[in-house]
Amino acid sequence: MSDKIIVNRLAGSIGAEIIGADVKNEHHWPIIRKAFIDFSVISIREQNITPDDHLTFAKRWGEINVNRFFNSLESYPNIAIVLKEADQTAAIGEDWHTDHSYDTKPAMCSILHAIDLPPYGGDTCFSSQYAAYDALSNKMKKMLDGQYAWHSSRHAFGETAKSDAQHKTGNFKNANKATQDALHPVVITHPLSGKKALYVNSGFTSHIKGLAAWESDSILSGLKQFIASTPRLTCRVSWEPNTLTFWDNRCTQHHAVWDYWPDTRSGERVSILGSERPAA
Repeated sequence: MSDKIIVNRLAGSIGAEIIGADVKNEHHWPIIRKAFIDFSVISIREQNITPDDHLTFAKRWGEINVNRFFNSLESYPNIAIVLKEADQTAAIGEDWHTDHSYDTKPAMCSILHAIDLPPYGGDTCFSSQYAAYDALSNKMKKMLDGQYAWHSSRHAFGETAKSDAQHKTGNFKNANKATQDALHPVVITHPLSGKKALYVNSGFTSHIKGLAAWESDSILSGLKQFIASTPRLTCRVSWEPNTLTFWDNRCTQHHAVWDYWPDTRSGERVSILGSERPAA
């Protein structure tokens, strides 16, 4: 691996690819950390790492957030398996979402190591929630600032979701433990950058506190549609073997593109616990 580290932007609003870095090299940490703060989504190529290396790198960011619902790597309960097998008729992460937003202290970042990849497709799209907030009109910003929304794991991982394709394949577990409900600001201030970001998502946000159901549904559906249909907010990560990609859940959403049926796609993911509740 070259001694020169190159950081290439992936898109105008979000994302960068790092060439020449080694996550096992502690001297590369300051460059990687700065890129993470600046670009929110970082893809590092050619990371031939072991699960222990993955965890060592993850612990530089903070305490591990153990996933309750994904199966884990054998002998590594802190590493979740993100798996889409050939015979499955649905894929994990097809909705735009923010990892663990249903927790009181959501995951600060997620770190995914590509393991098995399809011969084509299987990209992941990311959306900047800084850019999403900035693109709103001043009237909409004024209306949303100070509002709070509920996020829940129940509809995604709970007993009512057990009939869906992912549960049937055994990719998810502990449906009886999907009891998390968390109240977060609709607009949060990032603790590192100090910038405002929109913090609602299709995967886990259920309703805005204090509004009638139709009011909440109208606002949330509009915001979710805006995020899903606005390319200028996004970047796209094309996976290669041994790519390590990590993203800041406080200011991004992501969407796994399922365009590779009937092939398999898998990765090993470690999430980092947030040190504090999201704040307005």
